[in-house]
Amino acid sequence: MPNWILLSPSFVRIILFGILILTSISMTNKFPSVQHDRSHIAKALTPKYPEVGLPSPKGPTIVDPNLKAEVVFRGLRYPTSMTFLGSNDILVTEKDAGTVRRVVNGTELQQPLLNVSVATYAHRGLLGIAVAPLTTAASSNNHGNRNTTTYVFLYYTQAPTHTGDDITEGKQPLGNRIYRYELTNNKLVNPKLLLDLPATPGAIGNGGKVIVGPDNNVYVTIGDVGINGHSTKAQNIQNGSEPDGTSGILRVNQDGQPVLPGILGNKYPLNLYYSYGMWNSFGLAFDPITRILWDTQIGLSFGDKINLVNPGFNSGYNKIDGIWLRGYNIDQTEKQHVAPLHPNDLVDFGGKGKYYTPQFTWFRKVVPTGITFLNSNKMGSLYKNDIFVADDLNGNIYHFKLNPQRTGLLLPTGPLANGVANSSDSLDQIIFGKGFGGITDLKVNPYDGNLYVLTFDQGTIYRIVPASK
Repeated sequence: MPNWILLSPSFVRIILFGILILTSISMTNKFPSVQHDRSHIAKALTPKYPEVGLPSPKGPTIVDPNLKAEVVFRGLRYPTSMTFLGSNDILVTEKDAGTVRRVVNGTELQQPLLNVSVATYAHRGLLGIAVAPLTTAASSNNHGNRNTTTYVFLYYTQAPTHTGDDITEGKQPLGNRIYRYELTNNKLVNPKLLLDLPATPGAIGNGGKVIVGPDNNVYVTIGDVGINGHSTKAQNIQNGSEPDGTSGILRVNQDGQPVLPGILGNKYPLNLYYSYGMWNSFGLAFDPITRILWDTQIGLSFGDKINLVNPGFNSGYNKIDGIWLRGYNIDQTEKQHVAPLHPNDLVDFGGKGKYYTPQFTWFRKVVPTGITFLNSNKMGSLYKNDIFVADDLNGNIYHFKLNPQRTGLLLPTGPLANGVANSSDSLDQIIFGKGFGGITDLKVNPYDGNLYVLTFDQGTIYRIVPASK
């Protein structure tokens, strides 16, 4: 079958358990539904998400002996994303509860800032959060004046009646939606719908990361919403339908309007696309020096990667994952089916879209999630302005230096020097930290300059600090 991985059903299931983030990878009506567990606090009491990396019994370790991971807070329920209001003030989203929590000085406020009804099956849920700083929360209606309202942007799979009704009642979600809220007196109020994106036919590959860029616009990731969930030109189907808001990085202003002129075209929703051709992504960050966007992407069965994302970037899905062609037996793909540097069967929207190879790619799944730039010297000058990437499958944090132009990675000599981690290659040369368990977010707090780590199954926020602290 074209554009598929030809594997036995049992082997497909094994692979999918390793590659899919945030969920037990049951497909609709094929595997038993998982039940909503609201008793989860510091540890998962049931194997609800068995594919997520387990933490080390000794706790996380940082390879550099001069640094350590300290606990900021334990007790979140399957957290997915975090953002900051101050040096000791963190907002966190909880996937299955549909709640936004606030942690101040290491203590969680008793009441959530918001509780919304979310679909929770597989990758669905409350997935992303971002805050627009007061000095940059520029609305198209305020004519460039300082906005004194704190805007909080949320990405979630909205349920039609109540949380989890897609599992308990088989109801289809209303959509993957991006809302803008206002933060007032520890409540998120005045919701404004910015984007209404597909949430079917599948329950996996929903993306969900949200950031506010240096241009004050809102950037979000959304995947294919299923395995071969959509067949549009955004998935590189030459004779496919027009893009429908899936498989891309989308961009709107803080009022939800497309930023015009569009990069790929001016017709809605094509004019939303900043990038396209991805199966799934759960990591976005702008280089604070060059203001260029980078992302992490999750391949379907192989080919997770880190990309430099110029406007109009085509990541190659569903023809390419990583640097490898799709549509072949997986045991043949790694060595025999590397994609050409200039594929001729991708959609380029009249030359406006451009494919190029990833900056780094793994053949064996790691499920990369958070990506960030350490634009401070809080961990010493050795790491300043470097890239850090987390993964969900192994609980690792990876560290990369950039070339002088900051257009590529400076990789260590040896098997990883070409930017490709084959299945037989050790990752030790790029590992910065390990033993965290599945990581869903990794960010630098702009108020204190420290690197923060959010773990999914353990529900813990860590901060990387000097070992002497």
